[in-house]
Amino acid sequence: MLQPIRIVVEQHPDGFVAYPLGMSGAVVGEGPDAQSALADVRSAIRFHIETFGPDVLGEHPVLDAFVVEDSVDLR
Repeated sequence: MLQPIRIVVEQHPDGFVAYPLGMSGAVVGEGPDAQSALADVRSAIRFHIETFGPDVLGEHPVLDAFVVEDSVDLR
């Protein structure tokens, strides 16, 4: 069964990081390129669901996601 899951992929100086939105718990994948990070996070998602059960997907799917640039006062 295919389950649609929204995944964020971030590019960093030393590679890529990918993580799903809306899941309970911490699930992260990484790799030297975006496709490797996605493959890694897919594996991590399957393991997380097998370990903790399908309830980690939550009751309400993430309908949309976007990036907002903002500032935080660090004083």
